[in-house]
Amino acid sequence: MNRPTAVAPPVRAHAPRPGTTLSVASLGTFVALIAFCAPLGNMPTVAAALSAGPAAQTWILSSMSVGLAAVLLTAGALADDYGRRRVFHWGAWLLALGAVVGAVSQEPVLFIVGRLIQGVAGAALIAASLGAVAHAFATPAARATASGIWGASVGAGIAVGPVLAGLLDLAGWWRGLYWALAVASLAIGQVATRALAESRSAVPKRIDVPGAVTLCAAMVLVLVALVEGRQGNTPATALCGIGAAVFTLAFVGVERRRPFPMLDLALFRRRDFLAATLAALATGAGIIGLMSFACTFLVKTMHVSTLAAAGVIALWSGTSVVASLLARTLPARLAGTPQLVIGLAGVGVAMLTMTGLSPDSSLLRLVPGLLLAGIASGLLNAGLGRQAVASVPADQGGLGSGANNTARYLGSSIGVTVVSIIALDPAGTIDGMVTGWNHAAVTTGLISLVGAGVVGVLVRRTAVRR
Repeated sequence: MNRPTAVAPPVRAHAPRPGTTLSVASLGTFVALIAFCAPLGNMPTVAAALSAGPAAQTWILSSMSVGLAAVLLTAGALADDYGRRRVFHWGAWLLALGAVVGAVSQEPVLFIVGRLIQGVAGAALIAASLGAVAHAFATPAARATASGIWGASVGAGIAVGPVLAGLLDLAGWWRGLYWALAVASLAIGQVATRALAESRSAVPKRIDVPGAVTLCAAMVLVLVALVEGRQGNTPATALCGIGAAVFTLAFVGVERRRPFPMLDLALFRRRDFLAATLAALATGAGIIGLMSFACTFLVKTMHVSTLAAAGVIALWSGTSVVASLLARTLPARLAGTPQLVIGLAGVGVAMLTMTGLSPDSSLLRLVPGLLLAGIASGLLNAGLGRQAVASVPADQGGLGSGANNTARYLGSSIGVTVVSIIALDPAGTIDGMVTGWNHAAVTTGLISLVGAGVVGVLVRRTAVRR
């Protein structure tokens, strides 16, 4: 097989400033996260409008995660090899399509299809945006600042999505959010064609079709197994689990034999790459898993409106925006991988402070933990954005973003499943729900603390080797 010849990225006569690239990339990520978090703010209303039963509701909440995790790595590789602006543009248009499908849906199956489309689109936007940012900001100091702003867009999307859904829910127009997302996505796609400079790897590779197919199949089957497991469907869970293992082994075998694999498995020998991947996995399984359930818990046990519940959760996500923006002020010795350790330890401690609730507890009881979790999450979002591209070769920022975010959303699917199993009371009693929350907060807190410990060991070993 002939090796591809080096092709320099095209140069535009008037290349956009790096700040413009960062603004557009962050805006795309912001809108993708709004779409991802929207159902958390008005799930009861959507379920009633679509006549969605418990199984359909589970899929409504999980389907975008399936689309995201299944294709993030593939989207990152395509962005590096065939153009980050091009993949970003496709993602924006596809996000608009998924939003329109959701807006016109009258039954749960079509709505779930729209969420899956939005997941694939979100994968393209997130992977291509962080790859474009990495290309525009080459120095470590500049990347630290840029990754903080990009991380803030993640927190902002998580904060705004449920609140906006809750507001439109009160107005009796929940579909309006999806029409607004469609319009915003089309506008972002149009802006991207004019404001983003095209960038790609200096040595583009052929599409790794076998690798993409086996990886997507493995990821989909893993996530379907998790969703079906939450519903108690043991045969489907076992069958999908076996299939996921088979396709994972097939993916590893394919990548070892490909001259130019989509994912170079040798990257996992790099301690910084392994640390960033494990930190992303722990972030999803820990704080994102618990916060994804928080609105349901608050509505069902404390009898607040969906808007009020979203506002409470915004204490976490809104604080994370500020913390991400300030992360660039960390001393150099704490930036990078040590920042991930601090962030994971912080969210772990924060979740442990949110335990010990009783049926008589007020919302104020959660405020200190939510604020601490927000500060730590902001550090994590900024650190993960930075390390996702710093831990891979310079021209593979999209791949690094795809790998890191794949771990994050796979972790969130695992976390949501674990929290749902632990926290949901089959009898639906207040006492049972509160007890379940306490157990779930301890579990996810320990997941984060264990993740901090493992990443910390990798940091120390890397320092010793240096």
